[in-house]
Amino acid sequence: MIEENIDFIIECAIKFGAKPELEFNKPYVLRKNIGTEALKDNGAYFGFIHPEEESAGPFHDFSLTIFPNDEKKPWLVCLGIGISGFKNDYELATYPGLRRLFSKLIDERGFCKSDFSDIETSLPKSITGNLDLQHIKNTIKTYTKVLPTCQIVDDPESEEGKQIIAAFVAGYAKLRDWPSNKDHRKAISEALDSFLKTEKIDETEEVKNLLNERKYIVLQGPPGTGKTRTAKSIAEKIAAKTFFTQFHAETSYSDFIFGIRPDTQNEELRYKESLGSFSDALKYAIDHDNEKVILIIDEINRANLSNVLGPIFYLFEHKMDVSNVEIEIAPNFKVKKLPENFSVIATMNTADRSLAVVDFALRRRFAWYTMKPKIIKSRIFFNEDFIKIQEIFDWYASSTELNLQPGQGYFIAESDDEMKNRIRYEIFPLIKEYLQEGLLRNAKEEFNNYFSNRINLSLFE
Repeated sequence: MIEENIDFIIECAIKFGAKPELEFNKPYVLRKNIGTEALKDNGAYFGFIHPEEESAGPFHDFSLTIFPNDEKKPWLVCLGIGISGFKNDYELATYPGLRRLFSKLIDERGFCKSDFSDIETSLPKSITGNLDLQHIKNTIKTYTKVLPTCQIVDDPESEEGKQIIAAFVAGYAKLRDWPSNKDHRKAISEALDSFLKTEKIDETEEVKNLLNERKYIVLQGPPGTGKTRTAKSIAEKIAAKTFFTQFHAETSYSDFIFGIRPDTQNEELRYKESLGSFSDALKYAIDHDNEKVILIIDEINRANLSNVLGPIFYLFEHKMDVSNVEIEIAPNFKVKKLPENFSVIATMNTADRSLAVVDFALRRRFAWYTMKPKIIKSRIFFNEDFIKIQEIFDWYASSTELNLQPGQGYFIAESDDEMKNRIRYEIFPLIKEYLQEGLLRNAKEEFNNYFSNRINLSLFE
């Protein structure tokens, strides 16, 4: 059974682009230690190691390692690191995408380190003390610090077991950059698909339900993800009276709540009272309690929120049971709580690094919904360009840098020429700015290669 599984991982590797028949530039070194004594919990394993390593002895860098047994008991399939540590793969170990990929291949019976370059931390007790793995506990103990991720496979001969093993081989193929044509990439995608599939979500419906529950929400995400469009769509869906305002650096309390302004219709200088956009919406909601009212605040974090909100900050409690404090909105206009028919949808661009920081008190009062770039079904959506940019971000971007990925709105065009212009005059300058600010440094060559091939422009000219 073990030899059959060794043949299986080799077949997978070839399907994913490895060419072991080459005399030079081999894609991997096959290692195995499956003798009778080794299988008595004395370090039995098989798998692939870095192609520059020797066929025997201690080795460096990432490996595909499987700990088997011949008693029809569970196996452990792992991405491992040679006990000699890193030589060529340290930078690769720091790429967030590597962890993102393998974290999706495991379930509650697996484990994934938060840092793949960490070779000092041991596996948790959920693995080392797992009763299903007692037959290989000494073997696991030997390698406990050099297994960034692993998954228990109950039956390697089953369809499910083979899927898990094939997925780990596919992950290793991506790590080693084996695929060289569409067939290889398709085979890898098919091996990973069942693990990487995300549940399709109707964002508008989900946000609508959240608004119904929480009343005050912020839609946050990168540019082009349809935040403002979604806010307007929800208001339309629930047939609400909509008020709209957009914050900017100079937005003030008098713009949003109440102020006085010069009356330009008179020859003499006079001032008149002026309700801000919030007060207009609130007054309408109070006067029309049978209607739903939504105030949309676009780019909420572009303003100094403490100055803009002032005392009304207190009112944003979606469940205010005791309202014994009266807040003055304007002369002769005071409220103890916001009416039930009044809601707020704000939007926030997470890619804008020059914005005001949102404090924790405001975060507590609003519900926060993250909108991510996504593929959309449309004849005018350039799927390949979107996927290529997404893959670069997914592999190289930190969690914070993922907030910079251009959304689907950037990839809508009526023709290829129009799409090239969007890349040339919108996406290219955006990515260049990111790199100039020291962001996504590890991805610079990938981005440069994409732009050079797609629009014949280099980021470094």
